[in-house]
Amino acid sequence: MPLKLSLKPGEKFVLNGAVLTNGDKRASLVVQNKASLLRERDIMQREDAVTPARRIYFPIMMMYLEPEGGEEHEEHYTEFAQRMTEFMGAIRDRNALITCVEISREVMSCAYYKALVLCKKLFEFERERLSYDPSGVSKHPADHRKSA
Repeated sequence: MPLKLSLKPGEKFVLNGAVLTNGDKRASLVVQNKASLLRERDIMQREDAVTPARRIYFPIMMMYLEPEGGEEHEEHYTEFAQRMTEFMGAIRDRNALITCVEISREVMSCAYYKALVLCKKLFEFERERLSYDPSGVSKHPADHRKSA
């Protein structure tokens, strides 16, 4: 099934390992056969893999972009397996664990793009757990007694 890709002016994408940039006008491309394709917004640099979920995403992305059977592909798989094991050992949330199992299943089936899409769910899980709203926290420890 063909994939239609609508590109913004200057938008970058990776097609089978080659980095391409759209010109100065909006464009549409149709990819007629199977190819490894990532839009700029889905591409992560190694230095951006700074959270546990992003450390899972990065090696999956690299496996997706690099041909199977190479030494680097195996290194990325080993990194993925290690990061996923660490992540799953540190969380207790049932839905996040289910997502981890689904990601692992897709990686084992070489469905790397599907694994990347699922991995973005872990970004959301992580964002919810690592961020908080400081306005909801009292500035003074004794403030809770005033309303009682």
